Order: sequence, then C-alpha cells, then structure tokens
Amino acid sequence: MSKTKMTKKTEDALRSGLAKFQKVLVAAKARDLNESDTVAIITDILAEVFGYEKYSEITSELAIRGTYCDLAVKIAGKFEFLIECKAIGIDLKEAHIRQATSYGANKGIEWVVLTNGAIWRLYRLRFEQPLAWDTVFTVDLTTANPRDEKTLACLFALTKEGIAKDARAELYDKQRLVNRNTLGLLLQEEPVLKALQKSLRRLVPDIRVEPQELLIIIRDDILRRDLLEGEEHDEAKATIAKLERRAQRAEAKASKPEPQTPPPAQA
Repeated sequence: MSKTKMTKKTEDALRSGLAKFQKVLVAAKARDLNESDTVAIITDILAEVFGYEKYSEITSELAIRGTYCDLAVKIAGKFEFLIECKAIGIDLKEAHIRQATSYGANKGIEWVVLTNGAIWRLYRLRFEQPLAWDTVFTVDLTTANPRDEKTLACLFALTKEGIAKDARAELYDKQRLVNRNTLGLLLQEEPVLKALQKSLRRLVPDIRVEPQELLIIIRDDILRRDLLEGEEHDEAKATIAKLERRAQRAEAKASKPEPQTPPPAQA
C-alpha cells in the first residue's frame, strides 16, 4: 500500500462502499443503463465512497470548448480532476481516452479519470507537443477485492483525503519507477552487477567472473529487446536520470552544514 497512511474512516468507507456498489454496478450493467443514469451512480460513488460533498465539490458545470465535461471535482476553488463518463455497457476505448485528456489539456488540469462506472482509469497528463499521458491505474469495481491493499491504494488516490495527502502523485511516481523498463536499466548498472558478482563468489569462492560478463548475459539472454531500445526505454532512462539528479541535490542539501548563529555580544 501507499506509504501515505489513510485514516480508518476512509479505509472503512472504501471497503464498505466497494462492497455496496459492486451489487449496484452489476445490476446496472445487466440492465444496460444509459449514460445519464450511469453518471448518477458515478456521482453517488464520488460522494459515498470517495468522500466528496455531493452538491458543492462535484460539478457538471465546467465548460470546455462550447460543451461541458461530464463531471469534475473541485475543492476550495481548484479543479482537482475531470471525469469523462460513459454508459456502463460501453467499452472504454482509445478515442474516449483522447477525448478525456483533451478536456484536461484545454483547462490545464493534469489529472483525468475515464470511467463507465465499473472501470475506473486515472491518467496523468504530460503537457508536451503532442499531448501525452500516462495511465496511473485501472480498477474494475465490479470484481475488485475490498481487502486487496493494492486496489485500496489506487482508490485512495481518488478520495478527498487522498487528494489532500497527494497520494495520486505518490502512486504516479511509484508507477514510473517500479516497472519493467526502469528495472531493466537498473539491472545493467555497475552496483547491481557487482552485487551479482559478490553473490556468485559467495556461492563458489573460486569463481572468476567480471561485471562485463554478467552485463552481456543480462542484455543478450535475460532482457527482451524492447527493454533495450525504443520510446519506453528512452523515457525510463530520462526518468532515472531526473530522479538521480533529485537524489544528488537532496544528499548535497543534507550534507551542507547549518549556518552557525554567532553568540550574542556581551554587554
């Protein structure tokens, strides 16, 4: 689960709300509810499960290019995320993602949710040319386990308490770091290769193996080709470099001595 601890009140609301709305959503899908009725259920989920004030923090009055987005969550005058809603019987497709993210980009809102009531997807926009986005998580409320900590961590990021504690940014940072592309790059770094070398020598003290030999085996026999090149590889490499610079700045700041306050002058 996220290192950001949720209160018992929020955890209980997530567990009980998930159990309640699973039945509601399954019945709604069986009846093939239209988009308007699905939006009504989504609004109830936002209020009862995620903790937002139904009549002051959930709105459908955000105008975007002559139309209105389905829903938006606004806290203390700030739009926290937009919600693009589809009827519960509609499969979420690439065109729906583009529609949702274009709304967010138009208003400069970096967090966007796409949902049909059952499936909830959180996206984080990257304001690049062309517009890009990352999928932070996908949760199917109709099959989610209320006891599963990973599911609760994802849903917590959408709660009012989670917004206040910036849980979604923490979840996003973890998703960017803990994935096959960054781990594939880290496996090729010298400290990891030396750790492997040390482990092999512990098993067989007389063994003679160099880090470069291990690197060749990792690249040729363990890692897939798409982890060694391509857009995702380049993005992971840039992410690691950015985080390394951040870590170096933090270390430098921590090691910098605090300025000494001179003692008061004697009268």
